[in-house]
Amino acid sequence: MSNPDPELTARLTRDVERFVREVVIPYETDPRRGPHGPLDSLVMELREKARAAGVLTPHIRPGGAHLTQRETAAILKKSGLSPLGPLACNTAAPDEGNMFLMGRVASAAQKAEFLQPVVEGRARSAFLMTEPAAEGGAGSDPSMLKTHAVRAGDEWVINGRKAFITGFDGAHTGIVMARTRDGERPAATMFLVRLPHPAISIERILDTIDSSMPGGHAVLNIENLRVPAANVLGEVDEGFKYAQVRLSPARLSHCMRWWGAAARAQEIASQYACTREAFGKKLIEHEGVGFMLAENLIALKQAELMIDWCADVLDTGESGTVESSMTKVAVSELLFAIADRCVQVMGGTGVTGDTIVEQVFREIRAFRIYDGPTEVHKWSLARKIRRDHAKRP
Repeated sequence: MSNPDPELTARLTRDVERFVREVVIPYETDPRRGPHGPLDSLVMELREKARAAGVLTPHIRPGGAHLTQRETAAILKKSGLSPLGPLACNTAAPDEGNMFLMGRVASAAQKAEFLQPVVEGRARSAFLMTEPAAEGGAGSDPSMLKTHAVRAGDEWVINGRKAFITGFDGAHTGIVMARTRDGERPAATMFLVRLPHPAISIERILDTIDSSMPGGHAVLNIENLRVPAANVLGEVDEGFKYAQVRLSPARLSHCMRWWGAAARAQEIASQYACTREAFGKKLIEHEGVGFMLAENLIALKQAELMIDWCADVLDTGESGTVESSMTKVAVSELLFAIADRCVQVMGGTGVTGDTIVEQVFREIRAFRIYDGPTEVHKWSLARKIRRDHAKRP
């Protein structure tokens, strides 16, 4: 991780915001939208423009050093001002989290083959952990992992099924998480796979309420996938530990990006309320409308402070598991309330595709589930309260 550089961060933040507002936002009406997310042709066109503007993968510096989480927050919030912004700037999930994990754990050879194309914005990646709920597979509880990997000489053979695998269709790099030890102390390992691979087939792409991720969310079947031992990410049996290395910052970066989207929705709703007239005056002058937008201002600041607080914790080197859970719960709920009020302020216009407010509402509703539903995080926090109580004299 690089040392903080306030001047660099301020410049990158300004450049990203300018790029998103001037270049990316006009693309929001581009017809290159598939049923499950923007087409790769649109994504790559935007990335070429970001590369030319010097804002492609801005949170990772030349040489591979990652900005601090606090610096990353400033930049990712601005990239999120459009649903297309994170894709254009290469700060989107799951790539952002995968880049962070590979940057921390991968070997030099693995970085050259699997990480570098993603950092350069030439390829996308996928994180294959979640499994079908109907089959009792891993979701919010990774310990339920059913996909197995068995050592066979200089290779590992992996079999299993995965679900909700974001961006798999069209990805170049896959991180596959599989169980490698059973018993009282089960363990998992992560494997790097070049995609597409004939041993991993797409059963279907799920129809979901969100539509910002290229490739959508896939259900996959993995049948006799053979992975060289050299493609083990990190150490064998350390997959659960690496999942936490990835998940705490990834939860937080979701909060950063969707903060930007909610801030943009607030801008649009405020513009609407300040220009639309009803019952003899501007909507903003009606207390019921004005108060909703005022509540949004308060909620945006509360969410921003939570993000910065958690970023500061992660920047100390702490795992931030508790702090990221608290932040994910608070921010996702705050931002959803903001998006909901923006829709309400705009009335009929708010539920149409005439602005991005309707999409922001859908995307943040999904975010309340992705990376752990609110209730799972609250349950985890309640367990901490119980543990802390038990330690009292």
